[in-house]
Amino acid sequence: MKTIVWDVDDVLNNLMHDWFESWWLPAHPQSTLGYQQLKKNPPHTVLNISIEEYLESLDDFRSSSFSSMKPVPEVMEWFHKYGENYRHIALTATPIRFADLSASWVIKHFGKWIRSFNFVPSHRREEVIPDYDRTKQDFLVWWRKADILVDDNENNTLAAQSVGVFPVLMPRPWNSKHTIKAVTCEQLNNWLRCDS
Repeated sequence: MKTIVWDVDDVLNNLMHDWFESWWLPAHPQSTLGYQQLKKNPPHTVLNISIEEYLESLDDFRSSSFSSMKPVPEVMEWFHKYGENYRHIALTATPIRFADLSASWVIKHFGKWIRSFNFVPSHRREEVIPDYDRTKQDFLVWWRKADILVDDNENNTLAAQSVGVFPVLMPRPWNSKHTIKAVTCEQLNNWLRCDS
């Protein structure tokens, strides 16, 4: 049975979209930007703010609104159709103080299939934590059980590929022009040889 490793933010959920639309834009009504214009992640240079301002805003959103986010519909549909045919784990990069929120969200929405939650801490200046598994690649090398990584960060998918894990890049404005449905229903299923 193949094992699929799923990123959480912007793969299982729409973190950047939800933060941008419901948190950042209302606080910046003069902005003329749309979500599709966020061609970089992190998007601080596109938004003309510092990385610290961006992370503070995103962290504020996480602490107040993360638990109410909905799963990506196309991904949920894929899990309902094919999820039971594979093993699944979550592997996300999140600040350690929000890892419990992320784990709870994953189990609430995907616990039927995802039985393991793992994270690589996204460092924040005020946190001092043991420094191992600095990257998802570090985790995958240590764990050695992954067949596929689904992630929105091209650096993570390239790193996974370099250690023998098949990469699936989740389309987002900062990485692709493909649709999420095309990835879940074509690229992922073709590799797994699912019935469409």
